[in-house]
Amino acid sequence: MADKISTDTRERLLAAAERLLLTRPYDEVSVRGICSEAGANAAAVHYHFGSKDALVAALLEVRLGPLWADRLATVTAERAAVPAVVDAVIEPFTELAADPVGRLHLRLLAQFVFGRRTTAWHQPWFQLDSWTGLLPELSKQESRRRWMLAFDLIITRFGRVETEERDMSEQAVESLREFVIAGLTTPVGGRTR
Repeated sequence: MADKISTDTRERLLAAAERLLLTRPYDEVSVRGICSEAGANAAAVHYHFGSKDALVAALLEVRLGPLWADRLATVTAERAAVPAVVDAVIEPFTELAADPVGRLHLRLLAQFVFGRRTTAWHQPWFQLDSWTGLLPELSKQESRRRWMLAFDLIITRFGRVETEERDMSEQAVESLREFVIAGLTTPVGGRTR
């Protein structure tokens, strides 16, 4: 019974944080406000998550992680080429950008990532080191650097899509895709003219 109450409280906190964070800037949402919105004890966020950042990381993993998990597991298991991996990353962003709530999740992801919040991610696809082996021709350090740049660019572009008028066109998505693929596959020290 206590486990069910604990799980219910955790879910209420996630839902409350989501409601608040989807309508207000990250820094304007307090732990106390989340607890109040959830109808929970003022210490509930710290008990269940440890911090506001950890709660938001959990929220992003719960809401967004499933969109990538199967696609990325498939391309990883198949040792797919970089274009297939990039497609598996970009397709969920495109789907989210087409949905009003999805656009809000993208904005929240961008605010959280670019706020350089320090937190421990639990799902492998949210951990940068999970990506380094997908570019085996590069050193771990170089692969990590390129993936970081790729994600910064993708999250920046999609995190700014907040209204239907600002949706990324098919051409813009294709240009982004090609640019990311080129950045990930350019030989070390390679130059183009």
